[in-house]
Amino acid sequence: MNPSTRDTAFHLHLTRDTPLGRYCILPGDPGRCAAIAARFDNPVHRQTNREYCTWTGALLGQPVSVCSTGIGGPSAAIAMEELAQLGVTTFLRVGTCGGIRTDVQSGDVVVATGAVRMEGTSREYAPIEYPAVPDFQVTSALVQAAQALGKPCKTGVVQCKDSFYGQHAPERMPVAYELTQKWEAWKRLGVLASEMESAALFVVASALGVRCGSCFHVIWNQERQAAGLDQAESLDTSAAIAVGVEALKLLIREDGPSR
Repeated sequence: MNPSTRDTAFHLHLTRDTPLGRYCILPGDPGRCAAIAARFDNPVHRQTNREYCTWTGALLGQPVSVCSTGIGGPSAAIAMEELAQLGVTTFLRVGTCGGIRTDVQSGDVVVATGAVRMEGTSREYAPIEYPAVPDFQVTSALVQAAQALGKPCKTGVVQCKDSFYGQHAPERMPVAYELTQKWEAWKRLGVLASEMESAALFVVASALGVRCGSCFHVIWNQERQAAGLDQAESLDTSAAIAVGVEALKLLIREDGPSR
C-alpha cells in the first residue's frame, strides 16, 4: 500500500476534490478549528477523523483551510504530508506554548524564527545537522500581522520536545540529568518558549518543498514563576488566531494568483 497514491487521504479522510486551497492553518487542538474557520468566509466542516478536523472557507476570494494536527511532531507531519499531497503549499501553525525566557509573558504571541530539534520526527526527514527554520516570507507575514493588530509579539527560537511531562516533571525521569542540563542550555541561549510541533513541521516542509511558519499563544512561563515574577495562566488563544488569519491575508495579497 502506498498512501500517497490513494484518492482519499489515509488519515485525514479528505479527497482530491476537497476545496482546501493552497493555504492551511494548523492548530493542534481539534476544538480550535471551528473558531478559526469562523473567521473565514463561507466556512464548511469537511471531515473529522482521529485528531484531524478539517474545515474549508475563503479569504479575499481565495480558498483556504484549517486542519488540526493533534499533539506532537508525528501527527503534525502526517497532516502536512497528506495536505501537501492534496495541493496545499503554505502552512501556518497557530498553537500554544510555554515561555522560557523571562520576558515572555502569558498572553504574548511568539513567532518562531527557528526551532530546537529535541524531538524524533524530523530525524526521519533530515540529518540532525540540518536546521529547523520557517519560511522567511511566512514568518515576515506573521510578524507584520501581529504589529498591524497591535498584539504583543516576540520573535526568536523555540524548543520542541516529544514529552510534555519530560519538561514539567523532569526530576522523576530516569534521564533527569539530561533533561535538566539541556533546559538550562536553552535558557542560556535565549530560547523564547517550548512547544511540540514546529521543528518537525519546518523540516518536513523543507523536505516537501512547501512553506511553513508558526505563531503561538503563551499560556504560562514556568521560569517567571520560578523567579518570583508575576505570572498568570492565559487560555485565550484569540490573539494568536487573529495573527494567523491576518498573516494568511497578507500572503494571499503578496502571492497573487500565480503561486
